[in-house]
Amino acid sequence: MTPGTMPAKAVIFDCDGVVVDSEGMTFDLLGGEFAAHGLPLTVEVIARDFIGGTMADVAMRARAAGADLPESWVDTFYPRLYAHLARGTPLVPGILAVLDRLEAAGIPFAMGSNGSDEKMQITLGQHPGLLARFGRHLYSGQTLGAPKPAPDLYLHAARQLGVAPEGCVVIEDSPTGARAAQAAGMRCLGYAAHTPAERLAAVGAEPFFDMADLPRLIGLG
Repeated sequence: MTPGTMPAKAVIFDCDGVVVDSEGMTFDLLGGEFAAHGLPLTVEVIARDFIGGTMADVAMRARAAGADLPESWVDTFYPRLYAHLARGTPLVPGILAVLDRLEAAGIPFAMGSNGSDEKMQITLGQHPGLLARFGRHLYSGQTLGAPKPAPDLYLHAARQLGVAPEGCVVIEDSPTGARAAQAAGMRCLGYAAHTPAERLAAVGAEPFFDMADLPRLIGLG
């Protein structure tokens, strides 16, 4: 925990890349899609330039970079992505132990994702009991109509948890999400597995590299 920082009263997790290790699978699929439409990119470039947005954002960025994506691409890509993730999406190593510590300490938690409700059901639902642990506190920026980097999603989650923004800690892995947390007035810890730590730090997140460190960083010792 940063010196002088109060322990978390609530924790809000991003989903992809923070709870479920779905980012690499998604980037691989996007790489094939982009190449098929005239924009060959490495997975490293896709991870750098496309992490954290909605698929509508991804399509807009890809077209700006030269991809000839059809207007229907977002609608047709989602079913392919869901089928791809349904084949098996692993958890981020150590995340279950983090949830165990939060529950033992009586600290409420929620999920705030730019992914759809359906996507969260598909990925989280592969792991017995995980959906139940989040209960009704699964929130989609798409459903809310205000995806990150707008702060609305995280502010909504905080209200539903009954905790003021300054008492919440957000766990993110993208600059987009970190900007949303900053705009919401929340401390943000940036899981630097797919995103360079300096990119997370540049938008106000505190980078960390191992979920085993997270309980200490949020004040659980």
